[in-house]
Amino acid sequence: MSNILHKPKSDVLVHVSRNLRRLRLGAGLSQQALADASGISRRMIAGVENGEANVSLASLDRLALALGVDFTEMVRGPTAEPKNVNETMWRGDNPADFALLLGSAPAQREAQLWIWSFAPGQRYQAEPDPAGWHEIIYVMQGRLRLELEDEVIILAVGEFRVFASDQHYAYVNAADETTRFIRNSVL
Repeated sequence: MSNILHKPKSDVLVHVSRNLRRLRLGAGLSQQALADASGISRRMIAGVENGEANVSLASLDRLALALGVDFTEMVRGPTAEPKNVNETMWRGDNPADFALLLGSAPAQREAQLWIWSFAPGQRYQAEPDPAGWHEIIYVMQGRLRLELEDEVIILAVGEFRVFASDQHYAYVNAADETTRFIRNSVL
């Protein structure tokens, strides 16, 4: 459910496949060495590099960290400017469901700017990010139900929440209309 896209032949998965192989080889790592460093299985790494496997956003974070690069370096296309990504990273079943990573800027390590859109009833279950990551959510339309490990928050238009994302969490459209929100991921 937290894979970057449901369609395995998406442009971003092609970018991830090429970038992962290029960055791994550039670092002089075997697939097994990267698996050991990232905690992602060698089989998953091989599948992603071959364009045969989908990968979660959290797993991409762990691979980027193990390779010493920003998340955006893992997902951006070959002609994109360094911090501008502008790629659809997730799609739900409804055409109104998507997550668009616009870009990132330096923070302690990285900051990412996203636009998310959910049709009524849509849910996105996230895997925990590595320690130190935080999310900043700002609702532009509808109502967002934010389910954290120890609390549930309903955010209306104009409301925001900052939380540590190194926990299980979920975004749920709590409105009868499309919900749109801005998500900043910061380390």
